[in-house]
Order: sequence, then C-alpha cells, then structure tokens
Amino acid sequence: MNSEDRGLSAGLLFEPIIEGILSDGYGVTDNFLMPDEVTALANRLHERRKAGQFRAAGVGNQNVTVADTIRGDEILWIEEAAATSEEAAFLQRITDFVEYVNQTCYLGLREHEFHYALYPPGTFYKRHLDQFRSDPRRKLSVICYLNSDWQEADGGQLAIYLPDSDEATEQQIRIAPVGGRLVCFESGRLEHEVLPATRERLSVTGWLKTA
Repeated sequence: MNSEDRGLSAGLLFEPIIEGILSDGYGVTDNFLMPDEVTALANRLHERRKAGQFRAAGVGNQNVTVADTIRGDEILWIEEAAATSEEAAFLQRITDFVEYVNQTCYLGLREHEFHYALYPPGTFYKRHLDQFRSDPRRKLSVICYLNSDWQEADGGQLAIYLPDSDEATEQQIRIAPVGGRLVCFESGRLEHEVLPATRERLSVTGWLKTA
C-alpha cells in the first residue's frame, strides 16, 4: 500500500471520529479493530489477568485510592517496551490516529497512555470527567471495545452527557460497547459514566495528551 492509499484508508477510518468531535465533542467509528484483532487482544487481556497482572482501578491523580462505590473495573497499563505483537499493532494504529488528528485539527498531541480495562458483571464507573484539575494534558479520551457478540440486553453502555446550547439542560447519549468500536471525546469537557453490564465488559482505554 502506497502513501496515498494509506492516507485514503486513514481518512475513511478516522474522519467520522473527527467530524463527531468537532460537531458534538465526541466521535464513534466501528471496525477500528477487525474481529480477529478484537479476539487477539481479548485473549491477551485474559492471559495477563490470569497471570495476576491486573489490579483494582483507583480514583484521583496524586493520591490514588480504590473506591468500589465509584468504579469497579480492573486495569493493566500497556507498556510499549513490553507490548506483544497484538498490543504493538494497536498502539501503532493509535499513533496513526494521533498524526491524523494533529494534521487536521492542530491539537498538538504528543503522548498517549493506554490500559486494559475489565468490568466484572454488575460493576460500573460513576459519572466523572477524565481531565484532572491539576493536570490538563489529557485532551482526548479514547475507548476501544474488545467484546464479542455484545447484545443490547448485556448493558454496559457508555453514557456521555452533552450540555445543550442553553447550558441549563443536557442530553445523555448511550453507546454500546460493541467489539471493534472506538469512541473518542474531549477529556476536559464531557462527563460520562459506565453503566453496569450482565457479563464481563472489556476494552482498551486511554488518553491522547499534549506534552
């Protein structure tokens, strides 16, 4: 594939996300990962969890505490130096996305950080904002789902709260965690929450940051 073909392919994949962010503050695209890529990363997630590498997620920035009344997921940070081939391929696609965003939106993104997230059945993450008051570098939040054959009855939607133009009311958007789907939104603007699911809910979640 030559550079022109790669650019066209990136545009088809990334442009719906950009358009959504510019118009509504969030964007969604399906098939960011193909089914075999979803399966490979989900298998790697389960292998790492079985090996005891996951830990309960915390809240806060400088003083992180575990509070299962606020969030109930387990996480594992993905380190580029120790990434498997599947993880490295995902991170490279994110790098391609960052380059596309910088070329089209001039956000000056320089870094990214990602972790696996597993929500056991019945767990949740209450409404929150991703950008810390003490650290404004997080510009875009990114979630890519690793769930196969997800059904509406399984729950586990991402609920995003969009303020209406009058700022006095808001709209709730619910997005199902369908495998291969990527959601991207402004970290410092849109509050959101993870609703409980009836089965394990898997994702790779992270942030695109300025230097």
